[in-house]
Amino acid sequence: MPFSAAPPASGEPSALSASLDNARHLSSLLRALHFQDHATCFATASGLRVTVEDAKCIQANAFIQAEIFQEFAVQEESVVFRINLSVLLDCLTIFGTSSLPGTSTALRMCYRGYGYPLMLFLEEGGVVTVCKINTQEPEELLDFDFCSTKVVNKIILQSEGLREAFAELDMTSEVLQITMSPDKPYFRLSTFGNAGSAHLDYPRDSDLMEAFHCNQTQTNRYKISLLKPSTKALALSCKVSIRTDAQGFLSLQYMIRNEDGQICFVEYYCCPDEDITEGEL
Repeated sequence: MPFSAAPPASGEPSALSASLDNARHLSSLLRALHFQDHATCFATASGLRVTVEDAKCIQANAFIQAEIFQEFAVQEESVVFRINLSVLLDCLTIFGTSSLPGTSTALRMCYRGYGYPLMLFLEEGGVVTVCKINTQEPEELLDFDFCSTKVVNKIILQSEGLREAFAELDMTSEVLQITMSPDKPYFRLSTFGNAGSAHLDYPRDSDLMEAFHCNQTQTNRYKISLLKPSTKALALSCKVSIRTDAQGFLSLQYMIRNEDGQICFVEYYCCPDEDITEGEL
């Protein structure tokens, strides 16, 4: 769908300019991060990363590769700005969250640089809406330093397996305990709620298990209140990679396939619950 509403000519080139035939591809991904009002956007030649944090304990990142966009141009090595995510989502869905069959909302996005607003040009059915969203000074974000060399255990599950687990386990529990081991029980999820303890085990040869790389036995607990926001991404995903490092930091990387079959990733990092002592495990 050609975008007829080109932004007005300006003497200054945009630091970031991008266009999408279907704005819903972007809004559905950003909704998976929407557990805080503000997000930090990083644009490089390889694509766009949007990061949301809460209480320095959990961080969520959406990665939208440049190839997803019909046009994606960054004039600097990197472009960074903070934005109100709630406002951005309201603008992206200004024509509604569900389009009529055969119609979609086209998006053009422009950002001239530090101190300038993010400009959105949205077109559906010949109607064009222009949105101007103020940007803010980006704040320093946590670096979870989750490089592959520091990963101790990693499994890849079909997402339906984790969706079933969240449906079956007792979510009145304050924590979710995750055990990953090269030996039985291999991968175990445990809760400790009002109805008592509940455990769900996945053998390494389970049909839901796509990869199993566990080097040592680890048992860590994570506050369910911190993990709950990630269920938005889980609902959209087809696969999930679950990784831990030596300190018990958790990475949940969700692979999401959009309506056009393109792949994007949403990743959550979560700190282990430091209130739990070794004797309680």
